[in-house]
Amino acid sequence: MSKIDKSFYRRKDVVKISKELLGKVLCSKVDGLYTSGVIVETEAYQGATDKACHAYQNKRTKRTEVFFNNGGIAYVYLCYGIHHLFNVITNSESEADAVLIRAVEPVEGIDLMIKRRKLKEIRPNLTAGPGILSEAMGIRTHHNGVDLQSDLIWIEDRNINLTNSQISSAPRVGCESAGNAGYWPWRFRIKGNKWTSPGKSRLTALK
Repeated sequence: MSKIDKSFYRRKDVVKISKELLGKVLCSKVDGLYTSGVIVETEAYQGATDKACHAYQNKRTKRTEVFFNNGGIAYVYLCYGIHHLFNVITNSESEADAVLIRAVEPVEGIDLMIKRRKLKEIRPNLTAGPGILSEAMGIRTHHNGVDLQSDLIWIEDRNINLTNSQISSAPRVGCESAGNAGYWPWRFRIKGNKWTSPGKSRLTALK
């Protein structure tokens, strides 16, 4: 159970990284409280050419500046003033790519997740969506820019290996306004996993 090395994130192919994050374990230790979950759904975003990405055409703003760091840090932004969405910055410095973590399957700290979500029992809507997984794991916008080698938020490899036949792909959620990019099949899920998100919301467009 080791943290993923920085070299994993700093590769050029964000689509490949997005697929390979499936089965990895997202961990958080916020206010000294530990939670973890297997990543079961991701979306890839490529800043240079992807109209659905906040950093499309490598646009640098106060919000997108985090994209232009070396891969292996967090990008957390607030969607519609409610949902804190957790992304992983990838690629090398000045190359603005990211992977949105859309859903996890809870592993550790489940009682704490339930409490944070104000639920009574464990069920898929505990972490089956990008905003609610962040709520369950205590991830907020003030974690934007956190190094994923830290002991605050990190991702582990626990030797959960998936084949291509176990992964489904589809267009990303909420990207209809991004032209042709809205139809790119860059949303990846573990087939048959009940913790993947319904995908009916428009909340996750990085535009």
